[in-house]
Parts: sequence; C-alpha cells; structure tokens
Amino acid sequence: MRSVRNAGILATALVLTNLAACHRSEQEPVQAQRIAFDKMPSEGEQPLASPDTTGASWTVEANGQAIDFGKPGERPLLTLICNTGASPPQVTIVRHAPARAGEKALFPVIGNGKISRFEVDAARVDGEWRWQGTLPADDPQLEVFAGSNRLEATLPGGGTVKIEGSAAPGQFIAACRQRAPAVKPSA
Repeated sequence: MRSVRNAGILATALVLTNLAACHRSEQEPVQAQRIAFDKMPSEGEQPLASPDTTGASWTVEANGQAIDFGKPGERPLLTLICNTGASPPQVTIVRHAPARAGEKALFPVIGNGKISRFEVDAARVDGEWRWQGTLPADDPQLEVFAGSNRLEATLPGGGTVKIEGSAAPGQFIAACRQRAPAVKPSA
C-alpha cells in the first residue's frame, strides 16, 4: 500500500513540476488592430453565379502558347498558358473571375477520373484582376485535363465552369510537355 501511495505522490509531483515549467511569468503582448464597425459592409459579398457555358469551346491563341475556354467573341472563362522558355516547361492556369490583391484560393478541377486542386493567387495582368497559378508542365495534377470527358472547375465564390468533353486541353498539355508550341487540337 505504501508503494502505491509513493507512486501517487511521485506522479503528482511530476505533473506539478511540468506545469510549473510551462508557466511563463509574463504574457506576450498581443498586436491589436482597431476596426471601425460602422465602416464595414453590412453584408458579405455575394458569390458569383456559375457562368453559362452553352456554346463555349476551347480555342488556341494565335501564338500557340495558350488555349482559352469560352464563348466565341467573349472574354475567356479559363485559360491554360504554356511557357516553353522555362526549364522545365510550365503551365499557368487562369480563371478569369474577379479577384483582389493578396487573395489566395484552391481551385479544384474535376474530370477524367481525377480531382486536382490548384493553388491560385490573385494577379493583375493586362488591367484585369484574375486568379492564376503556375506549375511544371509535368505535374501530375495536370492529368485532370488528359482525356475527353467533361470537366468542372470551381472557384470558391466564383462559380463553377462546366466544360463539355474535349481532347483539346489534354493535347495542349502534352504539346507543352514536349516544349513545342501547340497545334490546333482536334475537338
């Protein structure tokens, strides 16, 4: 019985010693930030509706280094850009949707039996705020574009772009991997 009591006293002493070692005599200062609630918007931003993609298709840009998905004559909804000057070649994924400086997001694309989540940042290019992320052309996440099945690309707050099945994006990625400018892909 005495050994049980001694073990209990020893365990209690160890716990108290550990707690005393963790206690700090002074608290670290906290950076405070003043917020004027009367100047804050009363409602949050409403998410964008998913765009109507009826009649939209993939189009290779004239220089062969990019492929756009969108309706003819309208601003593209999604763009894949190949930088063959990088070593290894790189692909930039652009979701043309409003963005603000400093914002970051995960941009999931689902299709062809794969789910990829691309890290995208807000970027201002040619006077347009948009979402974009760059990765090596041989990155396995780009396999989501390989195949001819339907794709769904969802930007949080920016809606879902539904893309009818096409071999075009997969052919574009394959050409980029080979460090060659894209040829007009077959649909």
